[in-house]
Amino acid sequence: MDLILTGLVLLILLFAFLAAGVWVALALAGVALVGLLAFSNAPAGLVLATTFWGHSHSWSLAALPLFILMGEVLLRSRLSQDMFSGLAPWLGRLPGRLLHVNVLGCAIFAAVSGSSAATAATIGRMSVPELEGRGYPQGLVIGTLAGSATLGLLIPPSIILIVYGVATEQSIARLFVAGILPGLMLVALFSGYVALRAWMDPDLIPPRGDRLPYLQRLKASRSLIPVAALILGVIGSIYTGLASPTDAAALGVVLAVILAFATGGFSWALLGQAMMAATRTSAMIAFILLGAAFLSVAMGFTGIPRALAAWIGEMGLSPFALLAVLTVFFIVLGCFLDGISVVVLTTSIILPMVQAVGIDPLWFGIYLVIVVEMSQITPPVGFNLFVIQGLTGIDILRIAKAAFPFFLILLLGVALITIFPGIVTALPGAMGN
Repeated sequence: MDLILTGLVLLILLFAFLAAGVWVALALAGVALVGLLAFSNAPAGLVLATTFWGHSHSWSLAALPLFILMGEVLLRSRLSQDMFSGLAPWLGRLPGRLLHVNVLGCAIFAAVSGSSAATAATIGRMSVPELEGRGYPQGLVIGTLAGSATLGLLIPPSIILIVYGVATEQSIARLFVAGILPGLMLVALFSGYVALRAWMDPDLIPPRGDRLPYLQRLKASRSLIPVAALILGVIGSIYTGLASPTDAAALGVVLAVILAFATGGFSWALLGQAMMAATRTSAMIAFILLGAAFLSVAMGFTGIPRALAAWIGEMGLSPFALLAVLTVFFIVLGCFLDGISVVVLTTSIILPMVQAVGIDPLWFGIYLVIVVEMSQITPPVGFNLFVIQGLTGIDILRIAKAAFPFFLILLLGVALITIFPGIVTALPGAMGN
Protein backbone atom coordinates (compact mmCIF):
# COMPACT_ATOMS: atom_id res chain seq x y z
CA MET A 1 0.00 0.00 0.00
CA ASP A 2 2.96 2.33 0.60
CA LEU A 3 3.91 1.95 -3.06
CA ILE A 4 0.35 2.78 -4.12
CA LEU A 5 0.53 6.00 -2.07
CA THR A 6 3.88 6.76 -3.68
CA GLY A 7 2.23 6.31 -7.07
CA LEU A 8 -0.55 8.73 -6.10
CA VAL A 9 2.03 11.33 -5.04
CA LEU A 10 3.80 11.02 -8.38
CA LEU A 11 0.48 11.17 -10.25
CA ILE A 12 -0.46 14.38 -8.44
CA LEU A 13 2.96 15.79 -9.27
CA LEU A 14 2.46 14.91 -12.95
CA PHE A 15 -0.90 16.68 -13.10
CA ALA A 16 0.63 19.66 -11.32
CA PHE A 17 3.32 19.86 -14.02
CA LEU A 18 0.72 19.58 -16.79
CA ALA A 19 -1.56 22.15 -15.17
CA ALA A 20 1.39 24.54 -14.97
CA GLY A 21 1.83 24.26 -18.74
CA VAL A 22 5.03 22.19 -18.70
CA TRP A 23 5.58 20.28 -21.94
CA VAL A 24 4.27 16.71 -21.71
CA ALA A 25 7.72 15.22 -22.42
CA LEU A 26 9.38 17.33 -19.71
CA ALA A 27 6.57 16.58 -17.27
CA LEU A 28 7.02 12.83 -17.80
CA ALA A 29 10.80 13.03 -17.44
CA GLY A 30 10.51 15.29 -14.38
CA VAL A 31 8.19 12.88 -12.56
CA ALA A 32 10.51 9.99 -13.45
CA LEU A 33 13.50 11.87 -12.05
CA VAL A 34 11.66 12.63 -8.80
CA GLY A 35 10.58 8.98 -8.53
CA LEU A 36 14.15 7.73 -8.95
CA LEU A 37 15.68 10.26 -6.56
CA ALA A 38 13.04 10.05 -3.83
CA PHE A 39 11.76 6.48 -3.98
CA SER A 40 14.60 4.28 -5.26
CA ASN A 41 18.32 3.74 -4.91
CA ALA A 42 19.00 3.69 -8.66
CA PRO A 43 21.55 6.15 -10.12
CA ALA A 44 19.14 8.64 -11.71
CA GLY A 45 21.62 10.25 -14.10
CA LEU A 46 22.88 6.94 -15.47
CA VAL A 47 19.34 5.59 -15.89
CA LEU A 48 18.28 8.76 -17.73
CA ALA A 49 21.26 8.64 -20.08
CA THR A 50 20.98 4.94 -20.92
CA THR A 51 17.20 5.14 -21.39
CA PHE A 52 17.35 8.14 -23.71
CA TRP A 53 20.16 6.56 -25.73
CA GLY A 54 18.57 3.13 -25.87
CA HIS A 55 15.17 4.40 -27.02
CA SER A 56 16.40 7.06 -29.46
CA HIS A 57 17.55 4.66 -32.19
CA SER A 58 14.66 2.20 -32.33
CA TRP A 59 14.25 0.86 -35.88
CA SER A 60 10.47 0.47 -35.34
CA LEU A 61 10.28 4.17 -34.57
CA ALA A 62 11.72 5.01 -37.99
CA ALA A 63 8.30 4.33 -39.54
CA LEU A 64 6.81 7.22 -37.57
CA PRO A 65 8.39 10.23 -39.38
CA LEU A 66 7.95 8.48 -42.74
CA PHE A 67 4.21 7.97 -42.33
CA ILE A 68 3.87 11.54 -41.02
CA LEU A 69 5.73 12.83 -44.09
CA MET A 70 3.46 10.79 -46.36
CA GLY A 71 0.39 12.38 -44.76
CA GLU A 72 1.87 15.89 -45.03
CA VAL A 73 2.60 15.38 -48.74
CA LEU A 74 -0.96 14.20 -49.39
CA LEU A 75 -2.35 17.06 -47.34
CA ARG A 76 -0.81 19.49 -49.84
CA SER A 77 -1.70 17.59 -53.01
CA ARG A 78 -4.93 17.52 -55.01
CA LEU A 79 -5.58 13.83 -54.34
CA SER A 80 -8.34 14.68 -51.84
CA GLN A 81 -10.21 16.66 -54.51
CA ASP A 82 -9.86 13.76 -56.92
CA MET A 83 -11.19 11.47 -54.20
CA PHE A 84 -14.36 13.57 -53.82
CA SER A 85 -15.01 13.64 -57.56
CA GLY A 86 -14.45 9.88 -57.75
CA LEU A 87 -16.78 8.98 -54.85
CA ALA A 88 -19.64 11.45 -55.32
CA PRO A 89 -21.23 9.95 -58.47
CA TRP A 90 -21.71 6.55 -56.75
CA LEU A 91 -23.26 7.79 -53.50
CA GLY A 92 -26.18 9.88 -54.79
CA ARG A 93 -28.72 7.07 -54.40
CA LEU A 94 -27.83 6.09 -50.82
CA PRO A 95 -29.92 7.45 -47.91
CA GLY A 96 -27.94 10.52 -46.85
CA ARG A 97 -26.38 10.81 -50.31
CA LEU A 98 -23.18 12.87 -50.39
CA LEU A 99 -22.80 12.90 -46.60
CA HIS A 100 -21.29 9.45 -47.11
CA VAL A 101 -18.44 11.17 -48.95
CA ASN A 102 -17.29 12.51 -45.59
CA VAL A 103 -17.33 9.02 -44.06
CA LEU A 104 -15.74 7.14 -46.96
CA GLY A 105 -13.39 10.01 -47.82
CA CYS A 106 -12.07 10.09 -44.24
CA ALA A 107 -11.70 6.30 -44.21
CA ILE A 108 -9.72 6.32 -47.47
CA PHE A 109 -7.52 9.26 -46.48
CA ALA A 110 -6.97 7.70 -43.03
CA ALA A 111 -5.53 4.68 -44.83
CA VAL A 112 -2.81 6.84 -46.36
CA SER A 113 -2.18 9.50 -43.72
CA GLY A 114 -2.24 7.84 -40.28
CA SER A 115 -3.32 11.09 -38.63
CA SER A 116 -6.75 12.13 -37.36
CA ALA A 117 -6.00 15.86 -37.55
CA ALA A 118 -4.61 15.61 -41.09
CA THR A 119 -7.69 13.63 -42.16
CA ALA A 120 -10.05 16.24 -40.69
CA ALA A 121 -8.14 19.12 -42.28
CA THR A 122 -7.81 17.56 -45.74
CA ILE A 123 -11.32 16.14 -46.15
CA GLY A 124 -12.92 19.13 -44.38
CA ARG A 125 -11.23 21.66 -46.64
CA MET A 126 -12.69 19.87 -49.62
CA SER A 127 -16.10 18.62 -48.42
CA VAL A 128 -17.52 21.27 -46.05
CA PRO A 129 -17.91 24.08 -48.64
CA GLU A 130 -19.13 21.59 -51.26
CA LEU A 131 -21.77 19.93 -49.07
CA GLU A 132 -23.03 23.14 -47.45
CA GLY A 133 -23.22 24.74 -50.90
CA ARG A 134 -25.49 21.89 -52.02
CA GLY A 135 -27.84 22.45 -49.07
CA TYR A 136 -26.82 19.66 -46.68
CA PRO A 137 -27.51 20.47 -42.98
CA GLN A 138 -24.49 22.02 -41.28
CA GLY A 139 -24.82 19.86 -38.16
CA LEU A 140 -24.59 16.60 -40.10
CA VAL A 141 -21.81 17.89 -42.35
CA ILE A 142 -19.71 18.89 -39.34
CA GLY A 143 -20.67 15.85 -37.27
CA THR A 144 -19.81 13.31 -39.97
CA LEU A 145 -16.48 15.05 -40.58
CA ALA A 146 -15.52 15.22 -36.88
CA GLY A 147 -16.54 11.64 -36.18
CA SER A 148 -15.16 10.02 -39.32
CA ALA A 149 -11.84 11.85 -39.10
CA THR A 150 -11.10 9.91 -35.91
CA LEU A 151 -10.57 6.89 -38.17
CA GLY A 152 -7.13 8.34 -38.88
CA LEU A 153 -6.06 7.00 -35.49
CA LEU A 154 -7.23 3.44 -36.17
CA ILE A 155 -7.10 2.52 -39.85
CA PRO A 156 -3.50 1.61 -40.69
CA PRO A 157 -0.97 3.09 -41.10
CA SER A 158 -1.85 4.67 -37.75
CA ILE A 159 0.72 6.88 -36.04
CA ILE A 160 -0.74 6.17 -32.61
CA LEU A 161 -0.53 2.40 -33.20
CA ILE A 162 3.17 2.83 -33.95
CA VAL A 163 3.53 4.73 -30.67
CA TYR A 164 1.66 1.99 -28.77
CA GLY A 165 3.70 -0.74 -30.44
CA VAL A 166 7.00 0.93 -29.55
CA ALA A 167 5.88 1.70 -25.98
CA THR A 168 4.64 -1.86 -25.30
CA GLU A 169 7.00 -3.84 -27.57
CA GLN A 170 4.09 -5.22 -29.61
CA SER A 171 4.43 -6.06 -33.31
CA ILE A 172 3.50 -2.94 -35.29
CA ALA A 173 2.62 -5.03 -38.36
CA ARG A 174 0.17 -7.12 -36.32
CA LEU A 175 -1.31 -3.98 -34.74
CA PHE A 176 -1.83 -2.48 -38.20
CA VAL A 177 -3.61 -5.60 -39.41
CA ALA A 178 -5.67 -5.76 -36.19
CA GLY A 179 -6.99 -2.26 -36.90
CA ILE A 180 -8.46 -3.10 -40.32
CA LEU A 181 -11.71 -4.86 -39.32
CA PRO A 182 -12.55 -2.49 -36.42
CA GLY A 183 -11.93 0.43 -38.80
CA LEU A 184 -14.30 -1.02 -41.40
CA MET A 185 -16.83 -1.72 -38.64
CA LEU A 186 -16.79 1.93 -37.59
CA VAL A 187 -17.15 3.06 -41.21
CA ALA A 188 -20.26 0.87 -41.48
CA LEU A 189 -21.66 2.23 -38.19
CA PHE A 190 -21.06 5.86 -39.21
CA SER A 191 -22.67 5.34 -42.63
CA GLY A 192 -25.53 3.46 -40.99
CA TYR A 193 -26.19 6.40 -38.67
CA VAL A 194 -26.24 8.83 -41.62
CA ALA A 195 -28.66 6.58 -43.51
CA LEU A 196 -30.89 6.24 -40.43
CA ARG A 197 -31.05 10.02 -39.94
CA ALA A 198 -31.92 10.49 -43.61
CA TRP A 199 -34.59 7.79 -43.44
CA MET A 200 -36.14 9.26 -40.26
CA ASP A 201 -36.19 12.83 -41.63
CA PRO A 202 -36.04 12.87 -45.46
CA ASP A 203 -36.38 16.68 -45.53
CA LEU A 204 -32.87 16.99 -44.03
CA ILE A 205 -31.25 15.82 -47.27
CA PRO A 206 -31.41 17.84 -50.51
CA PRO A 207 -33.15 16.17 -53.47
CA ARG A 208 -31.08 13.99 -55.74
CA GLY A 209 -29.64 15.62 -58.83
CA ASP A 210 -29.52 14.15 -62.29
CA ARG A 211 -28.20 10.62 -62.32
CA LEU A 212 -25.00 10.24 -64.32
CA PRO A 213 -24.81 7.42 -66.85
CA TYR A 214 -22.81 4.39 -65.75
CA LEU A 215 -19.91 5.09 -68.12
CA GLN A 216 -19.55 8.67 -66.83
CA ARG A 217 -19.50 7.44 -63.23
CA LEU A 218 -16.91 4.87 -64.18
CA LYS A 219 -14.84 7.57 -65.86
CA ALA A 220 -15.03 9.76 -62.75
CA SER A 221 -13.81 6.83 -60.67
CA ARG A 222 -10.48 6.86 -62.46
CA SER A 223 -9.41 9.62 -60.08
CA LEU A 224 -9.56 7.05 -57.25
CA ILE A 225 -6.88 4.90 -58.84
CA PRO A 226 -3.85 6.82 -57.42
CA VAL A 227 -5.21 6.69 -53.86
CA ALA A 228 -6.13 3.01 -54.23
CA ALA A 229 -2.63 2.26 -55.53
CA LEU A 230 -1.09 4.01 -52.54
CA ILE A 231 -3.27 2.09 -50.06
CA LEU A 232 -2.53 -1.24 -51.73
CA GLY A 233 1.18 -0.47 -51.91
CA VAL A 234 1.46 0.40 -48.21
CA ILE A 235 -1.04 -1.89 -46.48
CA GLY A 236 -0.73 -4.74 -48.97
CA SER A 237 3.05 -4.95 -48.59
CA ILE A 238 2.68 -5.19 -44.79
CA TYR A 239 -0.15 -7.75 -44.80
CA THR A 240 1.54 -10.03 -47.32
CA GLY A 241 4.82 -9.89 -45.39
CA LEU A 242 6.73 -8.36 -48.30
CA ALA A 243 7.75 -5.35 -46.22
CA SER A 244 8.06 -4.29 -42.60
CA PRO A 245 6.06 -1.22 -41.48
CA THR A 246 9.22 0.88 -41.81
CA ASP A 247 9.89 -0.37 -45.35
CA ALA A 248 6.22 0.17 -46.26
CA ALA A 249 6.39 3.71 -44.87
CA ALA A 250 9.39 4.48 -47.09
CA LEU A 251 7.51 3.04 -50.07
CA GLY A 252 4.49 5.16 -49.14
CA VAL A 253 6.54 8.37 -49.10
CA VAL A 254 8.00 7.63 -52.54
CA LEU A 255 4.57 6.78 -54.00
CA ALA A 256 2.93 9.81 -52.36
CA VAL A 257 5.52 12.21 -53.80
CA ILE A 258 5.27 10.65 -57.28
CA LEU A 259 1.46 10.76 -57.25
CA ALA A 260 1.37 14.32 -55.85
CA PHE A 261 3.56 15.57 -58.70
CA ALA A 262 1.77 13.42 -61.30
CA THR A 263 -1.71 14.71 -60.42
CA GLY A 264 -0.60 18.33 -60.62
CA GLY A 265 -0.78 21.26 -58.20
CA PHE A 266 2.25 20.09 -56.22
CA SER A 267 5.66 21.75 -56.22
CA TRP A 268 9.12 21.48 -54.69
CA ALA A 269 8.21 24.36 -52.36
CA LEU A 270 5.22 22.39 -51.06
CA LEU A 271 7.45 19.34 -50.65
CA GLY A 272 9.79 21.46 -48.50
CA GLN A 273 6.84 22.62 -46.40
CA ALA A 274 5.71 19.01 -45.96
CA MET A 275 9.18 17.94 -44.83
CA MET A 276 9.44 20.78 -42.29
CA ALA A 277 5.97 20.06 -40.88
CA ALA A 278 6.76 16.33 -40.65
CA THR A 279 10.06 17.10 -38.90
CA ARG A 280 8.35 19.26 -36.27
CA THR A 281 5.62 16.70 -35.60
CA SER A 282 8.06 13.77 -35.50
CA ALA A 283 10.40 15.58 -33.11
CA MET A 284 7.51 16.39 -30.78
CA ILE A 285 6.28 12.78 -30.71
CA ALA A 286 9.81 11.37 -30.30
CA PHE A 287 10.45 13.76 -27.39
CA ILE A 288 7.25 12.56 -25.69
CA LEU A 289 8.21 8.92 -26.26
CA LEU A 290 11.64 9.47 -24.67
CA GLY A 291 10.03 11.06 -21.62
CA ALA A 292 7.55 8.19 -21.40
CA ALA A 293 10.32 5.58 -21.73
CA PHE A 294 12.24 7.23 -18.88
CA LEU A 295 9.07 7.25 -16.75
CA SER A 296 8.43 3.59 -17.54
CA VAL A 297 11.95 2.58 -16.50
CA ALA A 298 11.77 4.75 -13.37
CA MET A 299 8.44 3.17 -12.37
CA GLY A 300 10.08 -0.24 -12.75
CA PHE A 301 12.79 0.74 -10.27
CA THR A 302 10.22 2.01 -7.75
CA GLY A 303 8.12 -1.17 -8.05
CA ILE A 304 4.88 0.80 -8.42
CA PRO A 305 3.51 -1.04 -11.52
CA ARG A 306 3.95 -4.45 -9.89
CA ALA A 307 2.29 -3.26 -6.70
CA LEU A 308 -0.56 -1.67 -8.64
CA ALA A 309 -1.13 -4.81 -10.69
CA ALA A 310 -1.12 -6.92 -7.49
CA TRP A 311 -3.57 -4.51 -5.84
CA ILE A 312 -5.94 -4.68 -8.80
CA GLY A 313 -5.61 -8.46 -8.78
CA GLU A 314 -6.58 -8.58 -5.09
CA MET A 315 -9.72 -6.55 -5.86
CA GLY A 316 -10.95 -9.45 -7.99
CA LEU A 317 -12.18 -7.26 -10.86
CA SER A 318 -13.36 -9.16 -13.90
CA PRO A 319 -11.90 -8.15 -17.28
CA PHE A 320 -15.20 -6.45 -18.17
CA ALA A 321 -15.27 -4.47 -14.91
CA LEU A 322 -11.66 -3.38 -15.40
CA LEU A 323 -12.37 -2.29 -18.98
CA ALA A 324 -15.42 -0.31 -17.85
CA VAL A 325 -13.31 1.56 -15.27
CA LEU A 326 -10.49 2.13 -17.77
CA THR A 327 -12.92 3.43 -20.41
CA VAL A 328 -14.17 6.15 -18.06
CA PHE A 329 -10.58 6.89 -17.00
CA PHE A 330 -9.32 7.27 -20.59
CA ILE A 331 -12.28 9.40 -21.67
CA VAL A 332 -11.71 11.80 -18.76
CA LEU A 333 -7.96 11.88 -19.39
CA GLY A 334 -8.57 12.46 -23.09
CA CYS A 335 -10.54 15.60 -22.28
CA PHE A 336 -7.27 17.24 -21.24
CA LEU A 337 -4.49 15.49 -23.23
CA ASP A 338 -3.97 14.55 -26.86
CA GLY A 339 -4.18 10.90 -27.87
CA ILE A 340 -0.45 10.20 -28.13
CA SER A 341 0.15 11.69 -24.69
CA VAL A 342 -2.61 9.51 -23.22
CA VAL A 343 -1.05 6.37 -24.71
CA VAL A 344 2.53 7.02 -23.63
CA LEU A 345 1.45 8.35 -20.24
CA THR A 346 -0.58 5.31 -19.23
CA THR A 347 0.64 2.17 -20.98
CA SER A 348 3.58 1.44 -18.68
CA ILE A 349 1.31 1.44 -15.63
CA ILE A 350 -1.94 0.11 -17.13
CA LEU A 351 -0.51 -2.78 -19.16
CA PRO A 352 0.56 -4.92 -16.13
CA MET A 353 -3.01 -4.64 -14.78
CA VAL A 354 -4.48 -5.58 -18.13
CA GLN A 355 -2.22 -8.60 -18.50
CA ALA A 356 -2.93 -9.64 -14.90
CA VAL A 357 -6.61 -10.21 -15.74
CA GLY A 358 -5.77 -12.06 -18.97
CA ILE A 359 -6.48 -9.36 -21.61
CA ASP A 360 -4.48 -9.67 -24.83
CA PRO A 361 -2.12 -6.64 -25.21
CA LEU A 362 -2.73 -6.66 -28.99
CA TRP A 363 -6.51 -6.42 -28.49
CA PHE A 364 -6.00 -3.83 -25.76
CA GLY A 365 -4.05 -1.62 -28.19
CA ILE A 366 -7.02 -1.43 -30.57
CA TYR A 367 -9.43 -0.87 -27.66
CA LEU A 368 -7.21 1.95 -26.38
CA VAL A 369 -7.05 3.62 -29.78
CA ILE A 370 -10.85 3.59 -30.18
CA VAL A 371 -11.28 5.10 -26.71
CA VAL A 372 -8.64 7.70 -27.53
CA GLU A 373 -10.59 8.44 -30.74
CA MET A 374 -13.45 9.58 -28.50
CA SER A 375 -11.15 12.15 -26.91
CA GLN A 376 -10.55 13.70 -30.35
CA ILE A 377 -14.16 14.95 -30.36
CA THR A 378 -14.61 15.83 -26.67
CA PRO A 379 -13.97 19.36 -25.38
CA PRO A 380 -11.92 21.08 -24.09
CA VAL A 381 -8.94 19.44 -25.89
CA GLY A 382 -10.55 17.63 -28.82
CA PHE A 383 -8.02 18.08 -31.62
CA ASN A 384 -10.56 17.37 -34.37
CA LEU A 385 -12.84 20.03 -32.92
CA PHE A 386 -10.08 22.63 -33.11
CA VAL A 387 -9.18 21.65 -36.68
CA ILE A 388 -12.79 21.95 -37.83
CA GLN A 389 -13.23 25.22 -35.94
CA GLY A 390 -10.22 26.58 -37.80
CA LEU A 391 -11.73 25.47 -41.12
CA THR A 392 -15.26 26.76 -40.52
CA GLY A 393 -15.12 29.40 -37.78
CA ILE A 394 -18.04 27.67 -36.01
CA ASP A 395 -18.15 27.76 -32.19
CA ILE A 396 -16.40 24.70 -30.76
CA LEU A 397 -19.37 23.76 -28.52
CA ARG A 398 -21.63 23.59 -31.59
CA ILE A 399 -19.09 21.34 -33.28
CA ALA A 400 -18.90 19.13 -30.17
CA LYS A 401 -22.71 18.88 -30.11
CA ALA A 402 -22.77 17.84 -33.78
CA ALA A 403 -20.07 15.24 -33.10
CA PHE A 404 -21.77 13.77 -29.99
CA PRO A 405 -23.71 11.03 -31.84
CA PHE A 406 -20.42 9.81 -33.27
CA PHE A 407 -18.94 9.75 -29.77
CA LEU A 408 -21.76 7.36 -28.83
CA ILE A 409 -21.08 5.27 -31.95
CA LEU A 410 -17.42 4.95 -30.93
CA LEU A 411 -18.61 3.82 -27.49
CA LEU A 412 -20.77 1.22 -29.25
CA GLY A 413 -17.67 0.17 -31.20
CA VAL A 414 -15.80 -0.42 -27.92
CA ALA A 415 -18.70 -2.55 -26.68
CA LEU A 416 -18.74 -4.61 -29.90
CA ILE A 417 -15.02 -5.44 -29.89
CA THR A 418 -15.31 -6.32 -26.19
CA ILE A 419 -18.21 -8.71 -26.79
CA PHE A 420 -16.73 -10.02 -30.05
CA PRO A 421 -12.92 -9.81 -29.65
CA GLY A 422 -12.48 -11.75 -32.90
CA ILE A 423 -13.18 -8.47 -34.75
CA VAL A 424 -9.70 -7.44 -33.61
CA THR A 425 -7.84 -10.73 -33.43
CA ALA A 426 -9.07 -12.58 -36.54
CA LEU A 427 -6.76 -11.00 -39.14
CA PRO A 428 -3.60 -11.00 -36.96
CA GLY A 429 -4.36 -14.66 -36.19
CA ALA A 430 -4.53 -15.40 -39.90
CA MET A 431 -1.11 -13.78 -40.33
CA GLY A 432 0.48 -16.13 -37.79
CA ASN A 433 3.57 -14.96 -35.92
